[in-house]
Parts: sequence; C-alpha cells; structure tokens
Amino acid sequence: MTVTQKTADPTINEARLHQLAQAHGVGTKFTGWDGLPYDVDPETLVKVLAALGVPAGTGEQVEASLTDAELGPWRRMLPPAVVVKDGSTNNDGGAGDSGETLVPVHVPHGTGVRVRIVTEDGLVLLPEQRTIPTEPRMVDGTLTDRITFAVPSGLPLGWHTLIAETGGGTDGVRADASLVVTPARMTTADPLEQRPGWGLATQLYSARSTLSWGIGDFEDLADLAAISGARGADYVLVNPLHAAEPAPPVQPSPYSPSTRRFFNPLYLRIEAVPELAYLAADQRARIDALAAESRRLNEQADRLDRDTVYAAKLEALTLLYQAKRSPARQRAFENFCAEAGQGLEDFALWCALREELPADHPLWHDPAAAPGTAAMDGKRRELAARIDFHRWLQWLCDEQLESAQRAAKLAGMRLGVVHDLAVGADLSSADAWMLRDALAPGVSVGAPPDMYNQLGQDWSQPPWHPRRLAEAGYAPFRDMLRTVLRHAGGVRVDHILGLFRLWWVPVGNGPARGAYVQYDHEALIGILALEAQRAGAVVIGEDLGTFEPWVRDYLAERGILGTSILWFENDGDAPLPPEKYRVQCLASVNTHDLPPTAGFLAGDHVLLRESLGLLERPVAEERAEHDASLASFLELARSRGLLPADGQAGEEEQIEALHRLLTQSPSALIGVALVDAVGERRVQNQPGTTAEVYPNWQVPLADSAGKAVLLDELEGNARFNRLLAAVEESMAK
Repeated sequence: MTVTQKTADPTINEARLHQLAQAHGVGTKFTGWDGLPYDVDPETLVKVLAALGVPAGTGEQVEASLTDAELGPWRRMLPPAVVVKDGSTNNDGGAGDSGETLVPVHVPHGTGVRVRIVTEDGLVLLPEQRTIPTEPRMVDGTLTDRITFAVPSGLPLGWHTLIAETGGGTDGVRADASLVVTPARMTTADPLEQRPGWGLATQLYSARSTLSWGIGDFEDLADLAAISGARGADYVLVNPLHAAEPAPPVQPSPYSPSTRRFFNPLYLRIEAVPELAYLAADQRARIDALAAESRRLNEQADRLDRDTVYAAKLEALTLLYQAKRSPARQRAFENFCAEAGQGLEDFALWCALREELPADHPLWHDPAAAPGTAAMDGKRRELAARIDFHRWLQWLCDEQLESAQRAAKLAGMRLGVVHDLAVGADLSSADAWMLRDALAPGVSVGAPPDMYNQLGQDWSQPPWHPRRLAEAGYAPFRDMLRTVLRHAGGVRVDHILGLFRLWWVPVGNGPARGAYVQYDHEALIGILALEAQRAGAVVIGEDLGTFEPWVRDYLAERGILGTSILWFENDGDAPLPPEKYRVQCLASVNTHDLPPTAGFLAGDHVLLRESLGLLERPVAEERAEHDASLASFLELARSRGLLPADGQAGEEEQIEALHRLLTQSPSALIGVALVDAVGERRVQNQPGTTAEVYPNWQVPLADSAGKAVLLDELEGNARFNRLLAAVEESMAK
C-alpha cells in the first residue's frame, strides 16, 4: 500500500533508490497504526536523502551516491566515534572471535600506523593490532589498507579519545575519535524493582501557590516535593523545564523549546534570589509592586498568562542583576559559567540577539552569522552586558533547581525531581542556530498517522543528523543530558523511540508523507545510560506508540524503565491484568496528552475532539468504543473488590479504585497525576490543535468545580489526601 505516489526523476531506478535509502538508514516502508504496510513514495525518499546530504535527484546522482556510501568508511582514517558497552561486542568494525571490540583504521597502502587510547583521566593505552585479512581498495586514486585494532578490555566507563597517526613531524597524519565506554546495564533503578515507589506528576507552570507570580515556579516545585514526600512519595515528575524565547511572547508548549540544554527563567522565584535583600528601597518597592500585580493572576482558573508574567519577572530580574554580588556568590557564578563552557556562551549570545531580532530574521540561517564566525565575535563584544545577564539567569535556575532537589531529598524522597526531556527544539530555536552542524536541514520531526492523530503530526523540530552527530563525538547530546541530569533523580525521555528512529517530514510535505530514519541506538542509548548512571538517576522511556517489539526488551536490558498507561494496556479486547505489567516500568492511569481521569471517565476527550473536527468517524462510534473500553476497566476494578458490586460509585471513588488497581502491578514506579488528586477535568494538551482553537499548555490547576487550586491548600485538601493515602496504603501491602 502506498501513502501517496509522487513521481521522482524518470531516470531514477526505484530499486537503486531504495538501496541508497537503506544504506543511509532511511526506511522505504513502514507499518501503520492499523497494522498494514505502507510504502514511502520516491519523492519523499529523495527529499529525506537530501537532508542527509546525499544527492539522489537523478539516476546519475543515485549511482554516484551509492558509490560514495560504499567508499565512505574507507575515506576516513578512523570511524567518527566508537561507542561500546562495558564488556560488550557492539562496535563500528565488527567483533573478533573473542568478542572484543574491533576498530578499523584506513591508511595508504603500505603505510605504518600508530594507535593509542587516552582515557579521560589521562592514562595512555595501546590497543593491539589484529590480523584480519582485508584486500586493499582503490579510494579516490589511492590504494588504501584497512588495519584492525582491538579496544582493550576493562576500559573504565567514560569519554576517552582514540588517536591514530602515520609518519612523523610535518609529514604525519593524525585522526582523533571519541571512544565512549557505556554501562552494559544501568543499575540506578534496581532498588525500585526490590521496593517499588510512587510519585506525583505535574505540569509545573500550572501548579501555583499564593507566592507564585501567576506561574508555578522552582520554589513551588520544592514545596510540592515536600508536601508529597511527607505522604510517602518518592519523586515529582515535571514537564520539560527547557528554556523558551528570552522575552515575550513565548511559546507555551514545553515540548517546543528554544533549547533542551538550558532552563526557562520563567520558573525563577524572584524572592529566592539573595540579592533582593540588598536592593535600594525604590528598586525593592518596584519589585514588590510587580509581585503584587502578578500574584493576582493566581486567582485565574481559565488560562495562564505566561507573557505578562515573564515580562514582569524580566523587569524584576534586570533590577536584581544590577545588585552587587558578594565575593563568594560572584565566584560561584564564575565557576558555573566556566563549567558550562562554550555552550552557555553561545546560548546567551542567541538570547541577546533574539531580543533584538525576530525568529524569521535571515541572520539565523546565514552561514556567516553562525557561532564562532567573525561577525558573531563582534556581536559578543557589542552585547557583552546582555550576554552576561542571560548567563546569570541560567546560574539562578541552576541554584533554584539544586534547592528543589535538596528539598525533595530532605522530604524523604528516594529520587526527588524527575525531569522530562523533549524530543527536540523548535525550528527557529537557539538549538537550531547553535547546533546547526549536528542537525538535518529541510526536514522536521513528526509522527505518521495513528488512531488519535489520523492525519499524522509535524512537530516543527529539526532532527539530529545521525552522521554529523557522530562526527561531533556525540558531545552535543552528552552536554544536553548532563545539564538536565545535574540536579535530578531521574529523567523521562519523551518519545524514547526517537533514539532508535525518527519520522522525518520534508518541508512542503504533509505529516503523512515522511519516512523513518534510523539512528545508532547503541550509541545514543549507551550515552544516555552512561550519563544517568554517573548522575545516580533513573531513566524512564516514554515507549508508547508504534514500535518494533524488540525495542522494549532492549531498553529493559539496558536498565531503562518503560511507560505503561492504564487505558492502553490491553490483552486482546480485555484490560491487561495489572500483575502482568512490566516490572521495569512507570505505570500511571493517564498522561498529559489525555484528559485527567475525571474528564476521561466522562468522555470529555471524545466531545472535545468532535467539537474541534478531529474525528475521522461519527461521534457515536467513538463514544461507544470509549464507553465499552472504560466499562471493561471499571469491571476489572469491581471484580477485585475495589468498587461496589452493584456498580454504584462516584467519580472520586472510581479514580481511587483505578489507582489502587494500578498498585497491584509489579511496576517499579507508580505515577499519580496531580490533576487526578484535585479533580481537574481539562486536558493540558489536545494533539492536532493550535492555541487559537484550544489553550494547549495554558490550563491552570483547578478542581472539579473549575476553581483554581493552589499548593498552599493541598495539605488540607481532603480529596488530595485521600488519593495519596490510598496509593501509599496499597503500595505498602
């Protein structure tokens, strides 16, 4: 079955085009959500290959690119990067009979080569050469040998450097490559398999207190951790806290950030900045006035106002930045900047530029205006003060996140704050500008059609370029992970399947006309495991949707938890009994892309999708299917004595029963959505819509009556306490 047939150049042999696509990890077919096979049309393949830097627009280009694909490894002295498991056999060059990791080195025929490994601690090791007969090849007019070396066993986990050299002095040739040794299996989640835990999940911006400036902030996160930790919770899972635009208007979706490496100053608690105490009286009075005005927004329960809040906070922060810092705090700031390195410098430069230039300004795509160019060196000098301001904001974020994690641990949480890592950053983002050399142009990430989004999805995010990311030694990926994990007990990786393959949608195509592009999952998952293991954090992969069955097994083997959503766990036409859930898993009743359980019980999502024109079949059919599925889950709870036998149970009782049902699973972690604990019915995000038709990511926390719920009220909130007590009691059995 073909999604849409498009005619490519008539000189292209489609079989050869498919061969080229497969050589570069581009899928020519895919399985739809309906279980049927679909072909990717030739025009889409040509566009996706172009984004990979592979010309395929004519038959002649296809043939030339096939030759390049075959000779590519021989043109490199070393592979772009070598990522191996501790004691494993995965590698770039194959494994010997002993299971050792082998690395191919390419040099002119008859040329001697010296290879060494320098560990991250400075230790020098000499890998042994292996005798593996390989015929020389003519490469661009030069007869070339392949010489194979074995990576020594017992290398420590970490980031090492592989160095190959020929000749000596000015005549010598040298190549370096990252050699990353990753844990075969993470162990950070092992204690949870022995004693499962539970925690709250919340959209932090929606969870406000009387001290908030209209948006939930880092201090609110600390308070929520303290409140739930006192009731037995082991973690608080939050939405992505990645930075958005540096000034209003800002993108409301936390899943479309400006960067995934740095944090959003919108979440700063102004009163927690120590320099506030030393401001002049008139400056302090101005901040107090901004606070009073912003706190009035806490009473609004219909829609959050990020832009107004951020404008007020930026004004206050500008005043605070001018306050003199003590020598100790100045040194701490300088140390933070030095540790964050060039990445922070480039992001702060982007922020300063973005305050002056719109997202569609030509500068962002001008090669002469990339980071590191002469033009940008001049801008660094011109905007030095504003650049320093944005570096300072990131230091404050780091301080307040550290404080939140400390509060969580002091409350008795085993994990504390669990962050969420978005799939990517926006097309007009800081990452798109800073990391352009590691991203693929002319395409964006999305998803093929499924039962909830039957037209497919285009998330308007540039994907990693697999080869260029490897050529960068995976440093951009590593640096992003290190920042996210710096003050975290765990990280949820949204759409972790994207570390295996991503649906690339070429510019000009609809979301359904894309193709899957494969990634080196051994490298990406391995690096994720390495950085999380070093941080002492668990990793939770959001492994929902269409995927190959082996993927979940692979993640489990690496010690990464999966995700189970009650409504999606079925055994044929019946709900999967909870005792059959996976052990290595975070199980919850719902997710942020579904309505809170109260709304789901009422079928609100069906009516909402019908009102927005998102249904592909009559609403009566959708409702009947929903009602039948819901009835089966409630009947399962009833059969286990969690609901009255006569079927008479109210909304709150049903929600409590479903959570008790979930605790009967062996899953390492159980999730309780804060919205379920207070009776909220509105969904935070309705996929397939824009802010003009639905306030995605702008819904404040409220109760079943639509009244705003503030964190100050939670300790005395009977509904909140009953649900948390039910979960804690059930987990203790």
